Amino acid sequence: MKPRSSRDGRNAAAAAALLLAALVLSGDVLPAVVAVGAAPSFNYKDALTKSIMFLEAQRSGKLPPTNRIKWRGDSGMEDGKLANVDLTGGYYDAGDNVKYGLPLAFTVTTLAWTAMAFEKELKAAGELENVHAAIRWGTDYFLKAATKKDHLWVQVGDPNADHQCWVRPENMPTPRTLYQINDKTPGSEIAAETAAAMTASSMVFRKDKPYSRRLLNKAKLLMTNGISQLFQFAKTHQGTYDGECPFYCSYSGYNDELLWAATWLYLATKRQVYADFIGHEAISSSVAEFSWDLKFPGAQVLLAELNMTSSGGLQSFKSQADNFVCAVLPDTPFHQVSITPGGMIHLRDGANSQYVTSTAFLFVAYSDILRRINQPVMCGAQAVQPARLLQFAKQQIDYLLGANPRGRSYVVGFGVNPPTQPHHRGASTPVLPPGYQVNCGMSFSEWFTPDRPNPNELTGAIMGGPDGGDNFSDKRGNSSCTEPCTYINSLSIGPLAALAIRGPNLIATQ
Repeated sequence: MKPRSSRDGRNAAAAAALLLAALVLSGDVLPAVVAVGAAPSFNYKDALTKSIMFLEAQRSGKLPPTNRIKWRGDSGMEDGKLANVDLTGGYYDAGDNVKYGLPLAFTVTTLAWTAMAFEKELKAAGELENVHAAIRWGTDYFLKAATKKDHLWVQVGDPNADHQCWVRPENMPTPRTLYQINDKTPGSEIAAETAAAMTASSMVFRKDKPYSRRLLNKAKLLMTNGISQLFQFAKTHQGTYDGECPFYCSYSGYNDELLWAATWLYLATKRQVYADFIGHEAISSSVAEFSWDLKFPGAQVLLAELNMTSSGGLQSFKSQADNFVCAVLPDTPFHQVSITPGGMIHLRDGANSQYVTSTAFLFVAYSDILRRINQPVMCGAQAVQPARLLQFAKQQIDYLLGANPRGRSYVVGFGVNPPTQPHHRGASTPVLPPGYQVNCGMSFSEWFTPDRPNPNELTGAIMGGPDGGDNFSDKRGNSSCTEPCTYINSLSIGPLAALAIRGPNLIATQ
């Protein structure tokens, strides 16, 4: 399996983007998608339900009676035993059986944001409780991982050994090695992202006061400076954690996570200490990517409304949020992001769909903010109306659902010609008896190599997606195309809920 991230081509402007560059900035006309026919109609409600179901397929630990993924069972039930702690629960990130702290926390943070930003839509779709359950599955795990001050368990499972054995998590024989950060082993990214996840989730669960308070208390240190426990730990013991390399190397550094965490802490507590950090100490940057590794645009969108309604010191974040939009949209003079001939955002091969769903999420969330305060995005002297953001977000989601040159779905179990060979151990391995002794040396020839559909449907999984030329290979061995990830799906839920309830124009009802 290849590393999940690469910085290659971050700022490369693709010639294909010029195909869309003639559109007016008002957003009244949705750009035509090359090689795709009339505007399609999708069952967004079905896609929403299935997207959430995929997260259930990624659960580790003892599954609840409400488990909807019948081919999944309890797994990782001795996680933490090596250190006499209980680290059961949490999520497997993708097609392997390791619990990586950084993407796991980002998944939960974005789920919490989704639950708040799209609460009405999720409730109307009957999915709000399922999203809350998905969040709580992660936060229950974080509460176990952060039991000690200045200490956080950040990973379970030896990734190198894990990648030498192709087997479902219920039968994995590989070591469940434990990894931690502390005062001697810094990990600012993971500490801050976990603080963000628990803080955002505490806002979601405010009606459950004891649980919400417990989450927030874990995310802050009750001392005179008021900085959060994990956030202060990240700030005091600054340094990049390399333990998740080469699979989750933090190429962007930790300043984006520190800003991200401070933003959520300020929104949750309104304490001046976080505003001061954001206004005076936090480092920000205008970038064209929102991902598990790079959080600047997310924080900027969250802070943009404060910029426009406050006379405080946060005024730069509105312009930075605008810069993200201007860098992504192909019809602005500032665009940097490559667009495939079929109309899909393409930053890099390997789980590229994460950038598709993350951009769609931010565009819908930001357009809602812009509409509330009646402001456009400013790309230099040109104004881009919120309607344009909504159109582009819909285009990206529709591409994944089937509005693409191949006319096929990239979501398992949904739409026309959906993928059948996700790069995923649990889905591609048949259900085995408890205690079955797996031969790791033979596991790949038995379950990975054969060119046949997976025996278990990984319902709702959004594939890594096509390459920059809209090419896709539905083969298990092509992980860059067929490996799903929790954070791809977590960021799809908001836009899908908006499409399902608001309708294709995505305009929020008052």
